Amino acid sequence: MDGPRPTIRLDKWLWQARFFKTRGLAATLVTAGRVRVNGQRTEKPGRAVGAGDVLTFPQAGRVRVIRVEDLGARRGPATEAQALYVDLEPPAESEAPGA
Repeated sequence: MDGPRPTIRLDKWLWQARFFKTRGLAATLVTAGRVRVNGQRTEKPGRAVGAGDVLTFPQAGRVRVIRVEDLGARRGPATEAQALYVDLEPPAESEAPGA
């Protein structure tokens, strides 16, 4: 590998990937210690994250587990933001099997 891996601030990535409406909201969640990077709790919004890192955090009444796939260059539309990560949490079932 040539040089260090590309990284971005955790709060900025969460905002660019459209998990939070503002970067300030993302930073507040991180500062409160509610975000884990690769299983390690962090309280630093400036923590560097890059491709391959797994993030765990609460959002809208559920716990999100996602893997960073790309850093992105801007906060674009939702379709662009969805290409930045892979959701590792299986989709919730709306009905019981066989119902």
